[in-house]
Amino acid sequence: MSTYAVVDPATGQTIKEFAALTDAELEAKISRADEVHRTWGRTSTPAERAALLGRVAELYAERRDELARIISREMGKPVDQAGLEVDYVSAIYDYYGRNAEKFLADEPIDLEWGEGTAVVRRSSLGVLLGVMPWNYPYYQVARFAGPNLMAGNTVLLKHAAQCPESSAAMEQIFLDAGFPAGAFENLYATYAQVDGLIADPRVQGVSVTGSEKVGAHIAQAAGRHLKKVVLELGGADPFIVLSSDDLDATVEAALTVRFFDNAGQMCCGAKRFIVIDSLYDAFLEKMTANLSELRPGDPMAEGTALGPLSSVGAAEFLEDQVSRAVEGGAKVALGGTREGAAYCPTILVDIDPANEAAAEEFFGPVANLYRVASEEEAIALANSSPFGLGSYVFTTDAAQAERVADALEAGMVFVNIVGADEPALPFGGTKRSGFGRELGKYGVDEFVNRKLIRIGG
Repeated sequence: MSTYAVVDPATGQTIKEFAALTDAELEAKISRADEVHRTWGRTSTPAERAALLGRVAELYAERRDELARIISREMGKPVDQAGLEVDYVSAIYDYYGRNAEKFLADEPIDLEWGEGTAVVRRSSLGVLLGVMPWNYPYYQVARFAGPNLMAGNTVLLKHAAQCPESSAAMEQIFLDAGFPAGAFENLYATYAQVDGLIADPRVQGVSVTGSEKVGAHIAQAAGRHLKKVVLELGGADPFIVLSSDDLDATVEAALTVRFFDNAGQMCCGAKRFIVIDSLYDAFLEKMTANLSELRPGDPMAEGTALGPLSSVGAAEFLEDQVSRAVEGGAKVALGGTREGAAYCPTILVDIDPANEAAAEEFFGPVANLYRVASEEEAIALANSSPFGLGSYVFTTDAAQAERVADALEAGMVFVNIVGADEPALPFGGTKRSGFGRELGKYGVDEFVNRKLIRIGG
């Protein structure tokens, strides 16, 4: 069986296989990306690149339904949710097209000494490698590719092995939009070839979204060759409930950010629900009641809220995590059953902080509930995780919201809101969730040369 294959997780059927690149084919792609950067990347204007990104946005919108069906086959995302992912990706490319000249404009610096002027000018670095995961096949790539193509860098994409059809579709969109061949190269590369890519002097930086194991390996390789790297390695985001004037709405937000998007396979989806004692029993009762009739359905059917996990292997891993959590003393308040790649909505309670489950990321429709007696205990429990990607705080006390947001060890804090991502907001974490940022002005600055130009009076 080929390394790259579309295997429908809903049926287990292998739909199509793709041959991995030979070393000669890989070399041709790297050479083309490098040559395109030296020509188009350095000579095209921000306005010219903006126009191309605008066309990319249009093509995503035009091909929405087709693109949605592709990733539904590849990794089981309900087709309705897949369409929303395509919509967001279109908005990302549109945003970087509309704002290219603003992001890349010279930045004047006020001089304290001497006469003349000083500016910081942003210019491209060169060929960049993106190692991307399967859970948001288009969105994860757009976070990386949008800002960097805007800056004039060229992109090599090593996508997840189960996403060969979507990665090819993305490459075709860039070609059809008018980007030169080589600006965005899809690579069916092996991990051994990825190590060689990182060592290649033509590759100037690496962006990784994936597991800690993959991130650590690539960061180590990049460090040996003095390459810049951005890492987004997942998380165990806390969802802290300290007070509420509408508990039904708060529970609905919790369900949305844990169960109703991608079957809980979200890096920044809430995973640990930390609820103040006075609301805990009602919160658990309402969450259980809302989930009691929910079952995984056909991802190709409109209206399906919960699809299968990305593969049988992923579901088996989640099943093992739940089993180990129970062995460590946790109790199953709901669910805990698997059929093939489908995993039923599950709620775990009575999780001791010493239980190994408390330090793990559960990548699927499992909510871990914790009862706390105070704001201070909630913060301490939230920060006890080795991860620090996103976090959520629900409270009716504005001063408390500020205190808790300031105290949380996370790259992102959302207060009284979920699903609030947008192209202008920086995405990234701290601790074992990685480092660096994607999107927004901070994402733009990760892989550009911020060159100082000082002119005397």
